[in-house]
This record gives sequence, C-alpha cells and structure tokens, in this order.
Amino acid sequence: MEVIMTVESLDETKLRLKKAFRGQRQGSWITFASVELMFKVMTVKRWEIVRTMTGAGPLSIRETARRVGRDVKAVHRDIHALLDAGIIDRDGDKVVFPYDAIHLDAKLKAAE
Repeated sequence: MEVIMTVESLDETKLRLKKAFRGQRQGSWITFASVELMFKVMTVKRWEIVRTMTGAGPLSIRETARRVGRDVKAVHRDIHALLDAGIIDRDGDKVVFPYDAIHLDAKLKAAE
C-alpha cells in the first residue's frame, strides 16, 4: 500500500474529505500545512528512519537504530517525534510505518 505525503491547504484537505464522505476513494494521505512544517517534522534523519521502516513491518526502536546505524537514544527521540506527528504508529511494544511506498507530492508557487 502506498501513502501520499503532501503539502496542501486546509481547504484542499476539506475538499478531499468531502469526496471521501461521498464514497470516492481517496487512498492514504499524510498532509502538512506548509513545506516548512514538512521539513521541520521530516528531518534528514527521520526520513532515513521512515525509509528504513517502509515495508519492514513492526520494528523495535533498538532494531530500527541498528538498521539506520545510529544511537538508540537519538532514534528513540526521532521515533517519538514521528509518533507525535502521526507519521508512524505503535504496534504493541514496536513501531510501524504501515506502507510499502511513499509518493511525495508538493507544488511550489511563486511568492505572492
């Protein structure tokens, strides 16, 4: 299963929600209100964690740290930031990114 990670306005999100309520399949989305917020949440190290978790099933924090080659304490902090942002989920005593692929979708327009 693929998730679309995007930057969109509240109005765009509401429009997609209305379509979903009308029965139009929308797929899975992770939405940020701005590019700046996406970059604040999804740091380079957190992208590395999410990429490592993609398609891997539930992992312990220790196993995730081993796979990314980082200190467990630092990965623990990043995992909790990703949990707080709703990017990853808990699965018992493990964490999971329940997708096999990420589609990034962001439109940058000229400053107004």
